Amino acid sequence: MPILAPHSLEFISRSAEQTRRVGMRIGAMLKPGDILHLVGDLGSGKTTLVQGIGLGWGSLDPVSSPSFVLVNVYRRPDGGRMFHLDAYRLSSPAEALDLDLDAMFQVGPLVIEWADRIQGALPSEFLQVKLTWVEEHQRDMLLAAHGFQYEALLSAFRREVYGG
Repeated sequence: MPILAPHSLEFISRSAEQTRRVGMRIGAMLKPGDILHLVGDLGSGKTTLVQGIGLGWGSLDPVSSPSFVLVNVYRRPDGGRMFHLDAYRLSSPAEALDLDLDAMFQVGPLVIEWADRIQGALPSEFLQVKLTWVEEHQRDMLLAAHGFQYEALLSAFRREVYGG
């Protein structure tokens, strides 16, 4: 029996820079409508991963945690926009719906920290990255595809990172 669920990939990061590089590879593959769920405790590396995602996606803007504003919007030279939502302070999926998530999906990729807190407001298909703090300079990242589109994205990511 396999240790990992089908359509998943585990990656061990040994530094913040390595976490950013993983994010850069993911970010380079994101398209409008893509949804990325980030799950993990405080300090597990979610915002560090999003910094890399923003760089790989081509953001002109520096990535920071949207903890107090809830949603940051990052711009790209071609006019594209990527949305970064921090759901930590949301108390329910209903609160997330008030943010007009559908409009965000239509315009650009949506990266959600603490996505598990608002799962009921989100589409059933997404790419999830679960980050776990192992020790000061080590994080475990488990990428799991939910839906055909994200299985293809994860497969492309696997080829990009490991070849083949």
